[in-house]
Amino acid sequence: MKVNSTSFEGLLVLAPQVFGDERGYFFESYNAATFKKNNLDFNWIQDNQSSSSYGVLRGLHFQKPPYAQTKLIRVLQGEILDVVVDMRHTSASFGKSYSIVLSSDNQLQLLIPKGFAHGFSVLSERADVFYKCDSLYNKESESGVLYNDPELGIDWQIPEDKMIVSAKDLVLPAFDPTQIIF
Repeated sequence: MKVNSTSFEGLLVLAPQVFGDERGYFFESYNAATFKKNNLDFNWIQDNQSSSSYGVLRGLHFQKPPYAQTKLIRVLQGEILDVVVDMRHTSASFGKSYSIVLSSDNQLQLLIPKGFAHGFSVLSERADVFYKCDSLYNKESESGVLYNDPELGIDWQIPEDKMIVSAKDLVLPAFDPTQIIF
C-alpha cells in the first residue's frame, strides 16, 4: 500500500496494490502491520457503511472531543467527492477544505485524523461508502458545519437543484473560527 501525504498534516491518501486478472481483482484495504510500519497505529473499533443515490450530500460532520474520530474512508461501489474541513485551530490548514474523488474504480482511501469535519457528495448513480472509526459514535458529541457555508466555498460537483441534503444537515452552523473545538 502506498501512503501519500497531502498538504494537510495527518490527512493521507492511501493507494492499495491491486492485483487484477480475468477473474476480477484483489487488494488489501487494511493490514495492521502495514499501517504500523507507516506509523499509522489505530485501534479501529467501529465500521460504518452507507448507500446513497446521485446528488446525496452527507456532511459536514464531526464528533467533539473526547469522542473525536479518526476515519478511514473508501468506496465499495460508485464514486463520491469526499471533502474535509480542518477544524484544528493550531493547524496551518485551519479552516481550509480538501476534496478528492474516491471511487470503486480508483480504489483510493482517505485517512482523516481527528479534528476534521467530513462529508461527501455522490457523483455516480449510486455509491456505497465504507469507513472505519477509531472511536465509537456518541450522539451527545455529534456536531457539524453547514455544507454550503460561503466562507468555505466548497464545490460539491453537484448542481444545487440536484442536491439531496438531510433536514439535519441543512441547519448545521456556519464555520466559526472563534469556536475552538480541537
